[in-house]
Amino acid sequence: QVQLVESGGGLVQPGGSLRLSCKASGFAFSDYGISWYRQGPGQERELIAHIGTAGDATSYDGSVQGRCTISRDNAQNTGYLQLDSLNAEDTAVYYCKIVIFQDSRWIDYWGQGTQVTVSS
Repeated sequence: QVQLVESGGGLVQPGGSLRLSCKASGFAFSDYGISWYRQGPGQERELIAHIGTAGDATSYDGSVQGRCTISRDNAQNTGYLQLDSLNAEDTAVYYCKIVIFQDSRWIDYWGQGTQVTVSS
């Protein structure tokens, strides 16, 4: 079955960096784009980055533009999100999502999320 497992979150000081991972299994990883979302305390879940199947097409939300790099390793069935110059507003649970065409419809699959806390 389709499974996405995020890792790499944790407590980091302002100005620090983290690299989040999204390990995928149960489907043809290289056939689908990957999206990263985050949900801060009391906030809606928001899309922050997306990468296409080959890794050459990326897009970012303005809130992370210039501080965030999305990438993927299709040989390892893993997506990555590099977060730099972190600040308190980046504190959130970070999720990866893949939309897969199954049973004649598009289905969203989410990981369980990984907590990022930015604090001194």
